[in-house]
Parts: sequence; C-alpha cells; structure tokens
Amino acid sequence: MTRFLDVPALSRLVQDVGLPRFLRELTQAIHRDYLRWNEFDKSARLASHSALGVIELMPVADARHYAFKYVNGHPRNTGRGLPTVMAFGVLAEVQTGAPLLLSELTLTTALRTAATSALVAQQLARPGARRMALIGNGAQSEFQALAFHTLLGIDEIRAFDVDAAATAKLVRNLAAYPGLRVIRAASIAQAVRGADIVTTVTADKTRATILTPEMIEPGMHINAVGGDCPGKTELHPDVLRRARVIVEYEPQTRIEGDIQQLPADFAVTELWRVLAGLAAGREHADQVTVFDSVGFALEDYSALRYVYALALARGIGTDVALVPPGEQPKDLFALLAPRATAIEGHALACAAGAIGAIDRAARADATQAA
Repeated sequence: MTRFLDVPALSRLVQDVGLPRFLRELTQAIHRDYLRWNEFDKSARLASHSALGVIELMPVADARHYAFKYVNGHPRNTGRGLPTVMAFGVLAEVQTGAPLLLSELTLTTALRTAATSALVAQQLARPGARRMALIGNGAQSEFQALAFHTLLGIDEIRAFDVDAAATAKLVRNLAAYPGLRVIRAASIAQAVRGADIVTTVTADKTRATILTPEMIEPGMHINAVGGDCPGKTELHPDVLRRARVIVEYEPQTRIEGDIQQLPADFAVTELWRVLAGLAAGREHADQVTVFDSVGFALEDYSALRYVYALALARGIGTDVALVPPGEQPKDLFALLAPRATAIEGHALACAAGAIGAIDRAARADATQAA
C-alpha cells in the first residue's frame, strides 16, 4: 500500500508536530542530505514553458529512494482563484520501484523553500542579523518570515508588495507571533534600508529588477527566491557581480536563476560545498552574499522522506492501492475478473430465485389439489 497525504492531512501533520519544530527538523533533514551530495543521481528539472507559466518535473534518487515532484508556476492564477504554485510528489523504493508515498507538495514546497533559505542564511548572513526586508508578500512570504524568525532569530520584518492587500494579509497572518514585528514599507528602497537580510519572493514571469546596486549595503545577505525560470529575474546584474553568489545545482541555476543574465564563466559556488566545509560562505563582514535560489529536487526528496516518516509514526494519512497487490504479480488481468464474477453470480442468483419461486408455486398448487 502507498501512504497518501492530501492537503488536510499535511496540515494536520504540521499542526501535530508544531510549526517551529517542523521547520527545524525539515532544515536539519535538508542539511543532512546536502552533505550526501555525491550519493545522488541528479539532473536539472524538465520544464514545459508557455506564455502564462511553466510546468516542471523534478527527479532525484540515491541508492535507496527515488523522488519526483510535479510543480507549476503560473503568476496569473490568482485572478482565476487558483494558487500560483501547485505541486504533488512521490517517494519510491529504488530496489523495487514501489511507491511508498504520494503527497501534496504545495504546502510542503513552501515549507522546504523557507527551510532551505534559512539554512543558507545560517551560513551566509552576518551573526546577529535581526532585520529582514521581505519584498513580495504573496503565498510564500509567511513561510519565509517564520523560518527566519525560528532559525535565525529575525525579529523585524520590513514588508513591501505592489499589492497592498498582500501586505495586509501578511501582517494579519503574522500577528499571532508576538516576537515578530512587521513594518509596512512604502517602497522597496525603504524596506531594504538598514536590513541585514533581504528576501525577494516575487511571482511575475518577467525580467524584473527588484533590487538595484544603490539599494545594497555592505554586509547584506540577499535571499533571491523569485527568479526561478528562464526569463524570470529579480536582481540587477551588477548586484550579482559585486557579491559572492551561492547556488543549489549550478547546471540548473545557469538556466533558471538570476545568474542567467551573466556569462557562463561567472563564478558561483554550490551550496553543498559550503555546508561540507569545502568552500567559504561569507568571507568577511562587509561582503555582500546572494543565495540565487531556484529550488532543487534534493530538497523535495528530503521533505518527502521527512513527512513520510512523520506520517507513519503519527498514523496520519490514508493507505491507498496505487499499484496492484502482489498476490498474483503475473496475472494482472485477474484484477478485472471480480466484476465479471459478480455479474455471473448475480445472474445465477436471479435464476435460482426464479426456480425457487416456480417450485414454491408448484407445491402450493399441489397442496390445493389435495
């Protein structure tokens, strides 16, 4: 059987564990798997682009487990009553190919993206960072704010979005966290001024310039989340040129990240090397660092394994027969037989009933004749 987690089940799982603990443990799981970087069979995601968005498949595997995610990105979906991002994923055994878990990944993607952002900031942001500018206050914003609050101690968010209603939503949702103060900024420049960390998580599929060089201060860490497909950027190229840039998987980020604007020989460092101690993160206090985040399948692998273990331990989710049972593996056609047998059985029962009725009538006639 395959464990199935829909959105209500995943929500219950997070609430059961508690959001702060969930974020901490998910971050630890992602960290552990990045340290096993060379054990994974990796590839850039397969993308199908249209004028309105993108649909992607993101596979990865090690010797024990295979995982993939189906995910879209359609910025105009909110006008149709649909999320910009929708996703589901599968975790399977490599040894047999049997699917262990079929799970929603829309909520989980938001959680793992925020966890990865915080993990990188732990390596790149200056010690004692407390103020973060949050540019783009849509569906991902609360997750980013809470991950940085939980894992780095960020206690002030300066929020800006061209849609004032999105910022109002963010303020309302974060009001339940008294240790986190949210300040509405009148512009990007005002939000960024004096920030230790700047997170950009905008949705438009366009070559936008959210951050320009004059906004950047010495020692800032920039968490660039929104530039995540070809033709979609958030940073002015000169911001990148003046910074130390960390990426997840270079072959994918060259195509999809903000560094798509720069020549192929522009130097970047993969995250796993920093986590393993093979490369420096921040080199000095005044250095500007950038995490050019596009999302990588390894993070979904970590998230799927984590939620699968939690779901089994806490009895959350439903077991479904996603693949045929193994009693007669060579007789797949037999799975169609029960319906035919049931029809035949019904016909026989009807015939037996008719014969019984005739027999009873005959006995009644004989009794009357006697």
